[in-house]
Amino acid sequence: MAKGSALEVDGRRVALSNLDKVLYPADGTTKHDVVAHYLAMADVILPQLADRPLTRKRWPDGVTGTTAFFEKNLPRGAPPWLRTVTLDSPGSSKDREQITYPVLEDRAGLIWVANLAALELHAPQWRVGGRGSVRPPDRLVIDLDPGPPAGLADCAEIALLVRERLAVDGFTCIPVTSGSKGLQLYASTAGRQDASVVRDYVHAIARELEHRHPERVLSRMTRAIRTGKVLLDWSQNSSAKTTIVPYSLRGRERAWVATPRTWDELADSGSLQQVHRSALPGRLDSYGDLLTTTDVTDAPRVPVDG
Repeated sequence: MAKGSALEVDGRRVALSNLDKVLYPADGTTKHDVVAHYLAMADVILPQLADRPLTRKRWPDGVTGTTAFFEKNLPRGAPPWLRTVTLDSPGSSKDREQITYPVLEDRAGLIWVANLAALELHAPQWRVGGRGSVRPPDRLVIDLDPGPPAGLADCAEIALLVRERLAVDGFTCIPVTSGSKGLQLYASTAGRQDASVVRDYVHAIARELEHRHPERVLSRMTRAIRTGKVLLDWSQNSSAKTTIVPYSLRGRERAWVATPRTWDELADSGSLQQVHRSALPGRLDSYGDLLTTTDVTDAPRVPVDG
């Protein structure tokens, strides 16, 4: 990739700027490196972004700056070829504003967000149809968030318990270290049930595991009781919530990436660490795309009492 003022990709011209700007001072990662990361990850991240309205977290002054912000609406100057979808903003107000989100479909779209220093890409568990209708979620997620002194190793050990429990109901989980503190577990669902049904099911699983392992697991969001425990955050399944997209960079001290992992890696929890962007090409060569899952038509429905 040339360090010019624009990049031609798949027949689209994407303007670029300040490619030498250092966005991660601790490891020297520049905007050029960020663009290169998303280009290299295009084949595996685009399926995760497909048909999902995209929320971005931008760091225009780098991760040590003070101007980071979340962005949902399409910014001024967005390319006209970008797919968009306009939806009501989350909430219960009758006078809700509407938000026009980008929906990334190609490498050019990835380059466009990377050039905006949109280091983190966040998406919901549901997709939109061709005419912008919101579909039921096609996956569930459990976010394992450690309360210090608990750490990533504790999350890995609890993830094995969650995996075992979800398998009882027919779900196959895939772990993703978050690039931050903990990890997420994803599982495909049948895509025919409302987000509230999926959310309530995951909440019930979190409460059940908290009851079985009260010294290690927490289902309640209360920060005062989180010390030394792993929160099973079920709320990410709410229709208004988004989760970091697998293969996305994180706005942390170094350029860590939300990275799919093998269960063998989690079983060896003592050596488990977050993954730096520089390791992703080698991991893809070794493991391929670990997020390749069964089609939602073969995935189970969430069990509902009664």
